[in-house]
Amino acid sequence: MNVKTIKRHVMTGISFMVPVVVGAGLCQALGVILGGPDVANSTGLIYYIYKTGNLAMSTMIIPVICAAIAYSIADKPGIAPGLVVGLISAEIKAGFLGGVVGAFLVGYFVNWMKKSIKLPESMKGLMPILIIPFVSSLVCGFLMFTVLGKPIAFIMEALTGFLTSLSTGSKFLYGFCMSAGSAFDFGGPVNKTVSLYTTAMLADGIYEPKACHMVACMIPPMGVLVAWILSKVFKKPIYTNDEKENLKACFPMGVCMITECVIPLAMNDLWRVVLSSVLGGSIAGGLCMMWGVASPVAHGGWFVIPTFTNAGGFVAALALGSVVMGVSLFLLKRRLSAEQVEYGIDVPVEQGEAADINITF
Repeated sequence: MNVKTIKRHVMTGISFMVPVVVGAGLCQALGVILGGPDVANSTGLIYYIYKTGNLAMSTMIIPVICAAIAYSIADKPGIAPGLVVGLISAEIKAGFLGGVVGAFLVGYFVNWMKKSIKLPESMKGLMPILIIPFVSSLVCGFLMFTVLGKPIAFIMEALTGFLTSLSTGSKFLYGFCMSAGSAFDFGGPVNKTVSLYTTAMLADGIYEPKACHMVACMIPPMGVLVAWILSKVFKKPIYTNDEKENLKACFPMGVCMITECVIPLAMNDLWRVVLSSVLGGSIAGGLCMMWGVASPVAHGGWFVIPTFTNAGGFVAALALGSVVMGVSLFLLKRRLSAEQVEYGIDVPVEQGEAADINITF
């Protein structure tokens, strides 16, 4: 198992997860727009719209990516145990990271079962519908509860504790560090940890941390677009044609505070995109905290900005952070030739076939 193989499986999981995030996020945002910040306590049609998105966001994301990665590794027999292990990861607070680790456990365990268990011809039909789902769910679920899940949950808890310890220090430093985590992995385990922490603060009536988290989630989609605009203005191509297709989703998803759309771009140029995102997001978060920006809602993107305390400060921080990320990314990214733009960054010009594209970190 090499880095390229791991990347391929993770990208498959992300491709299954993103539509769930988009659909759920838009339902949740629409509910907030129509029902206001107290929509969670309302009833009727608007509440059902909000709750549909809220349930999917809170319960579906980890099981879906876990099942999809297991499917990528072990084909259809990996789906059922992948869903089970994903639910366990969510239950024990191992989060997104636990789901990804659990998915690889499930996938390779199912592959081992398929190769190792030999049944008579008359009983082979039982393998995909009975033996593999039952045994793999039993074994991988037990290991997730007892071996893998606990240290991962400890890591997630430690990240939350670190954020809490910062709350007594400098306001700018507090917002800077918290937003750096939010912008680091585009909806991944660090981002989800910050989200849980800021949501807990929201429940206690402390609204400033959530604003820092939200601005850092909205900056990556805007930042990659700013970098694209700069590349057009200065005629310095930095994105391949495939990456430009991914960019089309960034603006509407960024408006709705869906940061996962940046993951495909980040996977092709990891350290440059992550560094630029953290730089822009952390500066914006520090400014939000210093300027007293507060968000009474947990989600909603641009649509809920009017409900913020010091909404103008939030907009200014969002714009500044997006520009900082965009300029940083434009300066850091490699300039591409016409052939590289068309076929991919690492493809020799003479190959010229999409099937030969080999994108690396």
